[in-house]
Amino acid sequence: MEFDRLVVSFLVDEVVGGFFISVPPGHIACVYDRGRGVLKHVWGPGLHLKVPFWQIAKLFNAQILEYTITEGFDFSNKEALGDVPIHTTTRDGRHLQIEASVLFRIDKTNAPELWENIGENFVSKVVRPISRSRLSAIFANLDIHQIKSSRTQIEGLLKEELNHHFQEKGLKCEGVLLSEVQAMKEEQPQETIIAQPEVVPATN
Repeated sequence: MEFDRLVVSFLVDEVVGGFFISVPPGHIACVYDRGRGVLKHVWGPGLHLKVPFWQIAKLFNAQILEYTITEGFDFSNKEALGDVPIHTTTRDGRHLQIEASVLFRIDKTNAPELWENIGENFVSKVVRPISRSRLSAIFANLDIHQIKSSRTQIEGLLKEELNHHFQEKGLKCEGVLLSEVQAMKEEQPQETIIAQPEVVPATN
């Protein structure tokens, strides 16, 4: 279900005699031409002409998507938008468990290269391994005091680091939001370093 929100494959030959590509709002379309391969042009929302039977279109969700790193995440679909908590060790030797949300979207101009070079499975091939690696590396260069006092700065650093690696793959990171960071002892939580902000009830 989550993956269906990200990328939807369809044969446009079945739509209006195969002459048109219908792209809904918030999506883009790339076209595979049987003679020239994946075309560099990207189609935005609207109705577009194509060569029937000779060209096949693929529709991508171009909206911002949330990739959630949290306890109990279900891996039954490897392309689902999420992961289990990340474990790493700080510069001063503290073991951490990190939960966060990564906001990302497809880079519209590079969507053809993404489809051609990586394919549809870019959650398992790009988003998950890079997020695991870079979050772990950033926290490994910090000590507990820095983590406690620099939440906003760390989130900005994580966004910059993920963008550096995402952009060359045809994706853009729009932000990283830390949900909870816990110091662990013998695989059990010992201290909450960063916590989810409390929701204050509205007053009448």
